[in-house]
Amino acid sequence: MSSREDLRLELAQHEAARLHWFEVDRRRFLRMLGGGVLIGAAAPRLAGQESGRGPAGGEAPREISAWIHVGPDGRVTVFTGKVDMGQNIRTSLTQQVAEELRVPMASISLVMGDTDRTPYDMGTFGSRTTPTMGPQLRRAASAARQALVELAAERWKVEAASLRAEGGRVVAAAGRGLSFGDLTQGRELVRVIPAEPSLQSPAEWKIAGADCERVDGRDFVTGRHIYPSDVTRPGMLFGKVLRPAGFQATLSAVRAEAAEKMPGVRVVRDGDFVGVVAPDAWTAERALAALQADWKVPEQPSSAVLFDHLKRTAETAGGRGDQEKGSVTEAMASAEVKLERTYTVEYIAHAPLEPRAAVAEWTGDHLDVWTGTQRPFAVREELAQAFRIPTDHVRVRVPDTGSAYGGKHTGDAALEAARLAKAAGKPVRVVWTREEEFTWAYFRPAGVITASSGARRDGTLVAWEFHNTNSGPAGIGTPYAVPNQRIQFHPAKSPLRQGSYRGLAATANHFARETHMDEIASETKMDPLAFRKKNLTDARLAAVFDAAAAKFGWEKRAKAPGRGFGIAGGVEKGGYVATCAEVEVDPATRRVKIVRVVEAFEAGAVVNPDGIRNQVEGAIVQGLGGALFEAVRFSNGKVDNPRFSQYRVPRFADIPPIEIVILDRKDLPPAGAGETPIVGIAPAIGNAIFDATGLRLRSLPLVPNGRALDYVVS
Repeated sequence: MSSREDLRLELAQHEAARLHWFEVDRRRFLRMLGGGVLIGAAAPRLAGQESGRGPAGGEAPREISAWIHVGPDGRVTVFTGKVDMGQNIRTSLTQQVAEELRVPMASISLVMGDTDRTPYDMGTFGSRTTPTMGPQLRRAASAARQALVELAAERWKVEAASLRAEGGRVVAAAGRGLSFGDLTQGRELVRVIPAEPSLQSPAEWKIAGADCERVDGRDFVTGRHIYPSDVTRPGMLFGKVLRPAGFQATLSAVRAEAAEKMPGVRVVRDGDFVGVVAPDAWTAERALAALQADWKVPEQPSSAVLFDHLKRTAETAGGRGDQEKGSVTEAMASAEVKLERTYTVEYIAHAPLEPRAAVAEWTGDHLDVWTGTQRPFAVREELAQAFRIPTDHVRVRVPDTGSAYGGKHTGDAALEAARLAKAAGKPVRVVWTREEEFTWAYFRPAGVITASSGARRDGTLVAWEFHNTNSGPAGIGTPYAVPNQRIQFHPAKSPLRQGSYRGLAATANHFARETHMDEIASETKMDPLAFRKKNLTDARLAAVFDAAAAKFGWEKRAKAPGRGFGIAGGVEKGGYVATCAEVEVDPATRRVKIVRVVEAFEAGAVVNPDGIRNQVEGAIVQGLGGALFEAVRFSNGKVDNPRFSQYRVPRFADIPPIEIVILDRKDLPPAGAGETPIVGIAPAIGNAIFDATGLRLRSLPLVPNGRALDYVVS
């Protein structure tokens, strides 16, 4: 994720803290004003990393003990501030540690997302875990391995070069060996090692780079795993929060007499924050329903006027992500083929499998929280600010969570649970309903994008102008070789709460750009793939286009009435993707059927082949929803479709055969795979619909009623 997107997240974090800035009594206000193996490693600076157990700073811990501990039984514990939101990063990180430390994967346990035990981490987003945390843990494991070899050499009085580590042991040529546990018992060793320890090259990997069983997979399929919504504490109560009658509403009055008469119920009010706690979830729901509140809801834009509103409130001067080279004006004037089109994308919801959930417990002025968030350290800061306590009085733990898709950067449920627990004097669990998740979480930003291009008759692009309003600058630059470019992002006043989503704005920007590339290819009467390759100098992007086209049979595709073929591709987060789609459109019913999808993806060396295939396939399935039918409808400060019965997501019947081609570049460092594979599916489908019908669709979702085109098919 770029620094500009980090800024957006930081602003969202501060806004969340402001919304949950609770009142403090005078006495407390005045009180606040008054008052294994240890191996040193000279690790390279790693932005946004510090010890969770030490003072704040801007670089990674220099001690390997902050990252890895080898117990006397040989068990290896690895510490990382990253979290597993269902993307199975726990497995690929374990593979990389096992590779460098030379231990079986089964002997490794990861402690993830615990602010008291793991090094500081900005969060799990932006496809950063594989390219940043993977190398960090590999360096730590390599350093630990070398130190253990040297420790054995000292004990045996031999040269370290004559020994090797394998299978959790240090062994000599003669066959004798010592387990890592034997070497660490009773010894505290401090070592400073080179900043760049020797690492296995991907071509030499034996554990990394291979398919393997998912770590803790049995716990997930048998129901043994404890999700955030499953966490219990002794004496725990259940909390619910009174939601406003609309966005930006203010509370005029609340009548709580009926709720307060219920056994075990307590009503909590702090400004506009009103909640209830009860001995069980059912009683909490009944108590919440018994509250009578008067709200003032200001007049607000609706989804019917969304795009006009965004254009009207946009900052015309441009913003983050701006790029310019050459003279677009002169090149456009001399272009033989010119095209200008506008594209739009709606707000969409994250719809995670597990809604927001948290359990909070106070011990004096110390707060423990278990919650599902992508940013445990940021949530710790939110809680500390909201309750005006030092950050070292707050501990946030993140059990492996039921998905997020970029939607759990903030600590909404954690703040609510902590507020209720503070008032109740007991631990409190808050679990959002699906309707709350659809309404009060933030959304993927809507956007209006205008693309203008100029080309020669032979298909050579000479000018490119691209303006994104509101949806964001991620993926805004074109990967095609155009000598004259003007690219700008224009922030606007969003009527809904918006934030990160899988791929950020790259999905919107790729949809507009790859649709426009198809349109200008049509104007120059060129094959869409040939047109793209004519304007490509990036060999990695050309390679995924070639791989997808070959698997799909692009050159041999057979034209038939109502059948169309589309292609799209792009670059984002260090990954390269090309997607081909085949669709059928029934001329009578206008129903759209996705017949098949082929996607080629390259993100450097592959750490976990099965994991990356799952990521790519999952991204395609999720992308189908945003491409075809997902859209948040709203009016009068309310979401009009806050349930799965009203908000259409992909179903099993919607999923076509999907073929994945992974290009494993062992000569390149690994990049992330969680986001980039989603960006190609929408434009590929839209381009295929055009090929089938001659109808060019420039708005997402393409099939807003979820079944058939709302346009006449010729």
